[in-house]
Amino acid sequence: MTANDGRGRVKSTETAFRIIELLMEEDGMRLSNLARELDLAKSTVHRHLSTLTDLEYVTREDDVYRTGLRFLKIGEQTRTRSDAYQLAKEKVADLAAETQERAQFIVEEYGKGVYIFRETGEQAVSTDSEIGKRIPIHATAAGKAILASLPDERVDEIFAQRGLPAVNEHTTTDEEALQAELKEIRERGYSINDQENTSGLRAIGVPVKYEGGEPIGALSVSGPTHRFRGTLFEETLPNLLLGTANELELNIQYS
Repeated sequence: MTANDGRGRVKSTETAFRIIELLMEEDGMRLSNLARELDLAKSTVHRHLSTLTDLEYVTREDDVYRTGLRFLKIGEQTRTRSDAYQLAKEKVADLAAETQERAQFIVEEYGKGVYIFRETGEQAVSTDSEIGKRIPIHATAAGKAILASLPDERVDEIFAQRGLPAVNEHTTTDEEALQAELKEIRERGYSINDQENTSGLRAIGVPVKYEGGEPIGALSVSGPTHRFRGTLFEETLPNLLLGTANELELNIQYS
């Protein structure tokens, strides 16, 4: 009989996915290290690894276990399951090419922001915003653009579930202040991230919505503070992003 924690969560399944997450985070681990990190017997972890290896989701080389290439198909199918996502991919590439900075498309899932697409221009700075990364939704321009487009009850639910953790000293952690900012975003149509996720980095974000107003996700462009200032930051980029989002929404509506 498979044990659970009384809430319907199957412990063995939870352990298997924790193993997968650790292998991904560490880019491979040995059995002994996994067992120590999970505080489980080596025999228990070995059974999970043997099963995952037999199913070809984990590989083993020189006693180091790593996630296998079968995850590529799952990830790509998830990312491309929506026609809207595919249309957004094109716009992200256009934004990166036009601005020469970093452009991305983010969606909300389980109260967090998730990077779906990202492209970098020739001037783009390097960050850790890899595809699939989950981030606090209140600490990014795209995330705040999504929050401003959600119903109030959903926003309240996200705040209650996830809180407003500080990513750094610039992150807004006061709910009243953030609610006031979301109101401003609704009025002007775009959001601003002033170093709230990464020090030295600013961003502009705009929501992308279905015809009925439900947010699909958000586009954003980010760059260093010494470039993202003045007319570029206050007018040029907001207008570019608003126009791009409008085109994308029309393409989605009539695709």
